[in-house]
Amino acid sequence: MNPVKVDGDEFRRTVEKGLAERGFEDPLWLETTEDDAGVTMARRAIDDVVDLVLVAGGDGTVRVVCAELARTGIPAAVLPAGTGNLLARNLGISLELETALAEVLDGSDRRIDSVLVEGDQLPTDRFVVMAGLGLDAAIIADAPDDLKKRAGWAAYVVSTLKNLNHPSVRVEITVDDQPPVRRRARTVVIGNVGRLQANIPLLPDATPDDGRIDAVVLAPRRVSHWPRLVLGLVIKSWREEHLQRFTGRRIQVRAERPVRRQLDGDTVSSGTSLTAEVDPSALIVRVP
Repeated sequence: MNPVKVDGDEFRRTVEKGLAERGFEDPLWLETTEDDAGVTMARRAIDDVVDLVLVAGGDGTVRVVCAELARTGIPAAVLPAGTGNLLARNLGISLELETALAEVLDGSDRRIDSVLVEGDQLPTDRFVVMAGLGLDAAIIADAPDDLKKRAGWAAYVVSTLKNLNHPSVRVEITVDDQPPVRRRARTVVIGNVGRLQANIPLLPDATPDDGRIDAVVLAPRRVSHWPRLVLGLVIKSWREEHLQRFTGRRIQVRAERPVRRQLDGDTVSSGTSLTAEVDPSALIVRVP
């Protein structure tokens, strides 16, 4: 668990009570640290051959733990305790802790895809929600931490308004073996799931267990183009020239200059490329 995101003592009592009611033995408690977002903790759980890993934290903590659990056969049960909680939202898990705990403890296992990702100045890693470059990463980086604590995901709305005029960049997008597509874009997002906060369908065709990944390019030339683009996001049938979507097993994005990048809501080093490739059915998650 991420102790910054949850009330340690109260959370432990809630979890231990839920486990005891269902006949589980005393759990092994592992806390993330400022220097380790969950790698060592997940590996300890794997070495101990645990039956289930409860992951309590934000999307960043969830990503790191799920990356380690991929291809191990050990299920991950997400207890949403962050700002975005996008994996939990897309899996239909409640955002209320006690309800979520009951849902995953009484739920069933589901295999979903994990996505391998790499890029310049970025070692090979994994994500389960979304990776992006450009405006997408700027919004995440510029959302004030104090506002996220007080207002939750509304902090990202404030950051979005602040960054509406974020500079565009020329990108080249290659899907599988298809010819590359060149665009000038504000942002490119690659996703394993499709819905953002407020149920916004950024990638309406994306599902986490279809063996494919999806990408969206947002390319408004002026601030005045944003209202139509938002309609294109919300209404799938709406034709919008400043929005383009792609689907494949492997998607590579190259930018003409270094831009900000993010993996599952955590900013990573700026760079010029992201290459994502689906690893089908690599992760077991507990769902309601």
